[in-house]
Amino acid sequence: MNFGGIEEIYSSLKKSSIVLLPVPYDATSTWIKGADKGPEAILEASANMELYDIETRTEIYKKGIHTASPVLESKTPEKMTDAVREKVNTYLEMNKFVVTAGGNHSVSIGAVMAHAKKFKNLTVLQLDAHSDLRHEYEGSMYNHACVMARIKELVPVVQVGIRSMSSEEIYYLDESQVIFAHDMPYKDSWEKKALKLLTENVYITIDLDVFDPSIMPSTGTPEPGGMQYYDVIHFLKKVIQHHNVVGFDVVELCPNPENKAPDFLAAKLIYQLLSYRFSEPE
Repeated sequence: MNFGGIEEIYSSLKKSSIVLLPVPYDATSTWIKGADKGPEAILEASANMELYDIETRTEIYKKGIHTASPVLESKTPEKMTDAVREKVNTYLEMNKFVVTAGGNHSVSIGAVMAHAKKFKNLTVLQLDAHSDLRHEYEGSMYNHACVMARIKELVPVVQVGIRSMSSEEIYYLDESQVIFAHDMPYKDSWEKKALKLLTENVYITIDLDVFDPSIMPSTGTPEPGGMQYYDVIHFLKKVIQHHNVVGFDVVELCPNPENKAPDFLAAKLIYQLLSYRFSEPE
């Protein structure tokens, strides 16, 4: 299935500027299982989107969005990470803009590895309920609770929307690089602070539990007090306007067959960000 149900003329690899890479991986999830079904649910929901974006007045799918074959390696989280890194690197060498669709947050490590190799002066912008800074969890350094610890070993990280962490993570936390959720309703300047922390090139990793569970209940570890849809896209539009966003991922969708709205939110989020990224500046 092609993202957006896009016809072949706009979805072939050769003619596409964008590659969507599904990674249906869930082996390191620690509570609610099902993130391995996330990419398929996103693709299914995306086929029901209108492909004209009202805000940017564009049809970005005409830039070409190729849906790649999924990365299915799951023997170990390390092998999965290597497989994602290699696949993303292949597409970056072809000068494609890569969107990785998880799966749980572990899939982001390999994607960031590939982008860090290609792009200098890179910062990872994390939108997430959790800090994910444990050095190791449940026997793995590549658990989804450790993803930002691994990424911080590669590049600087700016964390936005954080509202849950363990005491052991305080040791690894750089509070000057964090926008906590409890501050965001009361400090209008949080967006400016976050933008100033970013470098020239930015990779965005979006754990869907950054959203409030009232609109995004379909995650493995939902947390109250999250962001609303327009909070997220308004901020990310500014990021895209002021920095060179080189890639992004959307992870941790655990689809519920009785509620398709979160699946559609994830698909729409991807398309909205692509519309911002590839539309001409105003």
